[in-house]
Formats: sequence, C-alpha cells, structure tokens
Amino acid sequence: MKSNSYFPLKFEDDKLIFIDQTKLPLKENYISTDDYNRIAEAIERLEIRGAPLIGIAAAYACALAFKNHNHKDDDYFNKVYNRLASTRPTAVNLFHALKEIENTYINLADENVYHVLLSIANRIFSAEENYSEKIAKNGLNIFRKKSNVLTHCNTGALAAAGFGTAFAIIKNAFEHQLINHVFVDETRPLFQGLRLTAFELEKNKIPFTVQTDSSAAVLMQEGKIDIVITGADRIALNGDSANKIGTYNLAVLCNFHNIPFYIAAPSSTIDRTIASGAEIAIEYRSSREVLFVGEHQIAKESYQCFCPAFDVTPAHLITGIITEEGVFPFPYNFLK
Repeated sequence: MKSNSYFPLKFEDDKLIFIDQTKLPLKENYISTDDYNRIAEAIERLEIRGAPLIGIAAAYACALAFKNHNHKDDDYFNKVYNRLASTRPTAVNLFHALKEIENTYINLADENVYHVLLSIANRIFSAEENYSEKIAKNGLNIFRKKSNVLTHCNTGALAAAGFGTAFAIIKNAFEHQLINHVFVDETRPLFQGLRLTAFELEKNKIPFTVQTDSSAAVLMQEGKIDIVITGADRIALNGDSANKIGTYNLAVLCNFHNIPFYIAAPSSTIDRTIASGAEIAIEYRSSREVLFVGEHQIAKESYQCFCPAFDVTPAHLITGIITEEGVFPFPYNFLK
C-alpha cells in the first residue's frame, strides 16, 4: 500500500514525536518530548489515542523515563508504571505493553536499563506494524463486490501502527478496487470520525461522506451501506468487544438490516484474562466533552451528562473478527 504523507508517532533523536490529534484536521501540530509524564498526559488528553498506539506510546514513555535515570530503581519504575497504567482503563493494549516492559525490567541487570527498554518499545511498534499489514490483507476476504463501507471513530494510522486496523482494510480494499465510497460517523462527543477519519481518507484520496451518528440507520434503510467495519479497544474471550461509544448502536442496526458487521483488531487487543464483555472496565469521560465543542461552550455546565467513552457489542452481533491471523466468525472459539 502507498505510504502516508503524515505520521502519528515516531521515535527519533531519543525523543517521542507525535501529532497532537486534538488539533486535527485544522492544524498538524507535532510535539517532541522525552518526559514520560508528558506522554501520559498526551494519552489522557487524547493527543495520542487508539488502543494499539496508546500501548506503543506507553512503552516508549517507560523507556524514556530511564533516559537520565539509567539504572534499576524499583520504586521509580513502579511510579512510572502506575502513572501510565492510570491513563486509559479500557484499552487493553496499554496493559499488554506495560506488562511486557515490566517483565523485561524485572529480569534486567543493573546496567543499560534505558536501551534495553527502548528495544522492547521498538519491538512492540514493529509487531503492531506487522499486525496492521496482515489485517489489511485478511480484510480483503470480506468483500464480495465493490462496496459502500460505513465506519465509526478512527482506526487508521492515528490509532495504530502502520495503516491501522479497520482503516487499513478500507485503504487496501480501495486500492484493490473493492470500495466505492466510505461513510464516516462523526463520532460524538469528540468527533474522531469527522476530525480524524475524514482527515486520513482525504490524505489517501478515498471518496467519503461524513454523517451524524444518528444518520446511520437512514443510510442502511436506503440500501446505501454494504458493510460496516470498526475497530476495538478490548475483546473478551467470547468475542464481546468494547469500542468507541456508538459501536453497539451500529451492530444492532446491522443486525436489523441484515448488513455484515465486522471488527478489525490485532491479537494484542484480545484480553485473555476475561470471559465476557461484562468484565470490561468502561472509562467515563468528563461532562465537558459533551457540553463543549473544543473550547466553545454549547450548554450549561450544570447539566448532568452520561459520558461513557466505550460500549460493548455482544459477540453474536459481530459477523466476524479480523485479526492478523485471519477472519473469524462467531462463536470465536479461536480466542480460547
């Protein structure tokens, strides 16, 4: 696939450089830092977002914490680890990456902590890039004709290494003449579809239309949607999948309109410690994200708001889960 003209995150000159996703699409502003706490703040603020990318960023943050503290110090490591673990509770890739860093740190000799942890962060990044490439190839198997695709939130390079997950499938399918048009949910309350997915589709010259989240049902009713593909932030062993709030709505609509609903995610997004979605911890965000658009207030701050960042789609509503290993249908015995 053709390369991107932008990058979400890279490690260069002993610093992590990342695009501030909260400023997109109007400003492409890059931040360079070697401060692990600044990276933790970036994850919390959604300057860095997307489950795989969060894990990658956290791994680099752990390494950078030892750049000028290049010796074993268990109390310091625990402080860094806990700071990063507290940023986003639902994205399982974060905890997989931190656990890999922790296992390496525990078995380290006292010297060269920074460079060893950095090598682990680089390995995690490379693995996720490889997953993205394979997901894109496997995703071609779900297309039976040139299709109109609907997607939700953002699943491209701004969410994962390589070309992303669901977006990588869309990009690859378009380059193979399998996609006619992409419909993009705006994805309230933070507009990741409107701001980020539209940005990536435009950069890749893929034809698209943005619609309000509540318009998806009408598009399906009018026969304008052939396939829905989204990502996931955590997948339970039974296939229940947590993704950006509004994903469950789409799965129910697809079930009613007999439209295939797929989730694309790397195996690193599978949480093999939980049996079902009932065990997934759902992050709740500030009411400010509903009451404000950017810095512009649109309602009274005294209003009570219900602000889950994610919902859980039951496995039986998911036509297939696409990973780097293949396309798997319900009942997802492969996860076990």
